[in-house]
Amino acid sequence: MNTENNYLEINKNSWNKKTESHLTSEFYDVEGFLNGKSSLNEIELNLLGDLRGKSVLHLQCHFGQDTISLSRLGAKTTGIDLSDKAIESAEKLALEANSDAQFICSDVYDLPNHLQGEFDIVYTSYGTIGWLPDLDKWAKVISKFLKPGGKFIFVEFHPVVWMFDDNFEKVGYRYFNSGAIVETLSGTYADKNADIIQSYVMWNHDLSEVVNSLIKNGLEINSLDEFDYSPYNCFNHTIEFEPNKYRISHLDNKIPMVYSIAATKKDH
Repeated sequence: MNTENNYLEINKNSWNKKTESHLTSEFYDVEGFLNGKSSLNEIELNLLGDLRGKSVLHLQCHFGQDTISLSRLGAKTTGIDLSDKAIESAEKLALEANSDAQFICSDVYDLPNHLQGEFDIVYTSYGTIGWLPDLDKWAKVISKFLKPGGKFIFVEFHPVVWMFDDNFEKVGYRYFNSGAIVETLSGTYADKNADIIQSYVMWNHDLSEVVNSLIKNGLEINSLDEFDYSPYNCFNHTIEFEPNKYRISHLDNKIPMVYSIAATKKDH
């Protein structure tokens, strides 16, 4: 079986390896989180609005910090992730945080076989769709689990960022989806010195591919915003120009680094 066809197993192994390192990383600051610190950022909080009494499905939730942060805001949350290690860790974290957040181990495409019902909000953010080869299938799952009139809230790193090599010195990748990108990396974005080496399979997705997949599957785009910073210090050669706002030092404010989409599932 070739690497691209085997992407689920390869990426699951990669995330299983990363999870242990991430749980103890300064980046995720689990201790601060358990002491009440939210893992959510201003960009998504502005889009999510008042969550009291809302049901939220969180796709690709890693080990559940955002899922639990959403539940702390009054939502009834369900987090989904491919990695069994991440989901085990999420369930433990929810217990420690005294949260009623629920978790399911599933890849996004297989979720209809593991979950029933519809939600007020489907949410996913930061470094998620690059792991998915087919955005039409992704949008179908989102649409399936949204109530009519329900909201899809999405925040993601901008596709322009993924065009560059790791040091942001040259354009190393195509902006458009040209099929699988297969690479091996040491360390992780949360701990660049972590003693792990993992292979992974990813895909670049341009903005039109994202937007059109949602439109095609019955979602109406309410807003599309772009930001010239990242709320995470997860890239090389960054500077923090304001608290929790990072740019690539030699590119300053010249490139978009994050974008967000709010969309509504049509009533008919």
